Amino acid sequence: QIKSGSPSDVLPPYFFKEVWGTIGPYIQRLINSSLTLGHVPVIFKQAVVQPLLKRPGLDASLLSNFRPISKLPFVSKILEKEVCSQLQTFSESQNIFEVFQSGFKALHSTETALLRVFNDILLTADSGKSVLLVLLDLTAAFDTVDHNILIYRLEHHVGIRGTALEWFKSYLSDRSFSVSLGKFHSSSAPLPCGVPQGSILGPLLFSIYLLPLGHIIKKHKVSFHCYADDCQIYLPLKHNDLNPLRPILESLKDIRAWLALNFLNFNEKKTEVIIFGQSGPGVPPSDLGPLTSCVKSIVTNLGVKFDTALKMDKQVNTVVRKSFFQLRQLSKVKPFISICDLERVLHAFVTTRLDYCNGLYIGIDQASLSRLQMVQNAAARLLTGTRKREHITPVLASLHWLPVHFRIHFKIVLLAFKVLNGLAPSYLSGLLHRYTPQRSLRSSDQSLLAVPMSRLKHRGDRAFTVVAPKLWNKLPLHIRLAPTLEMFKSLLKT
Repeated sequence: QIKSGSPSDVLPPYFFKEVWGTIGPYIQRLINSSLTLGHVPVIFKQAVVQPLLKRPGLDASLLSNFRPISKLPFVSKILEKEVCSQLQTFSESQNIFEVFQSGFKALHSTETALLRVFNDILLTADSGKSVLLVLLDLTAAFDTVDHNILIYRLEHHVGIRGTALEWFKSYLSDRSFSVSLGKFHSSSAPLPCGVPQGSILGPLLFSIYLLPLGHIIKKHKVSFHCYADDCQIYLPLKHNDLNPLRPILESLKDIRAWLALNFLNFNEKKTEVIIFGQSGPGVPPSDLGPLTSCVKSIVTNLGVKFDTALKMDKQVNTVVRKSFFQLRQLSKVKPFISICDLERVLHAFVTTRLDYCNGLYIGIDQASLSRLQMVQNAAARLLTGTRKREHITPVLASLHWLPVHFRIHFKIVLLAFKVLNGLAPSYLSGLLHRYTPQRSLRSSDQSLLAVPMSRLKHRGDRAFTVVAPKLWNKLPLHIRLAPTLEMFKSLLKT
């Protein structure tokens, strides 16, 4: 029995795939029968929960330090995958999903979410205003979803009726779980609420459960962005306003009331507030009310550290520190693995850290870029055995590794290409505009972007809406007009 499978599986997933040619028609008949009758077999709704420490070194005596990993039968995930595909296609065609919810959606990611929020903050600061950003997190949100409310959402917000609705009622009812820890197994217990963690449908159903939340925030004309159960609310602070925090405080009050009615709750310990100024740390208003104790100079937003000056130096410090730790660990196993495998491991543990949300690094100071480049240089030296005093540029070229500076530019122009070709979230597509000259000129058919004006080099010039058009317009015409994403990537690499 492999670890990734459920202990209740008769066949391990890898063996299941090997004999798919034989059992495939029977599984297909089972799935079609479930969808036609609107019924989910009880055995598909029995989960085995295996607790796992969130991070090594945490106190194992505290239950809050464990993450419950819910494992469901392999065949049930095949059924859920089919339902999820149909539900997602229908919801997208009817524009049901919240635009500013980036979790569990195709073409969306934490980077696209942060890029939109970061862009809005930079442009607001460039206009001379301070920005208040509030980071909210829900406590055990997936576990407290009420099934009756979720069925109501599916019926009245999504428009599911008849047999399809009966299938979801069957899917959510009579669920149970047991806990497995080492050699010990608990008895089965009913699961009357929550969406199954570890399931295929769970994240999508949770997004549907939170649909009214966006309308509540929009009512107060406050900007927001969600990623699963993490919510960011931000508001420009007008200095001539007698009560600049009124919209955000009223929205928080309504959010709390809505969460209470829907059996959800804020994680007060993870609520963080940060204020960005025009050219440095923002000056907080005289009275922040209940948010006063939550104000910090550095916050962690979807894995990225934001500082009040938007220099990203704390984020760079974290990336460099963790990357060098991984390099020291990998140097110990280098003698035992091949060069090819070592390169794969380096990309998995180091390059991914350098590339994560690196679109936010555009415009940071040269000292921070140099520190990130040191990490890549050290990884290349470890892989090739290059000595410290030897030039690293030819080594990077031989490995076909783009230097950090160019990797950042590559990410920006790649996002610009996706925006122009319908491969990016709609909240990014509205930020870039094609250049339309007043007269009929040669530039009208060169796929150029309009570059908006900005005031500050370290604020407005770093916004995605400013830097992306500048980088895009510098590309040769044959690259800007590349018909496919693969061709665009290959042209840029050459």
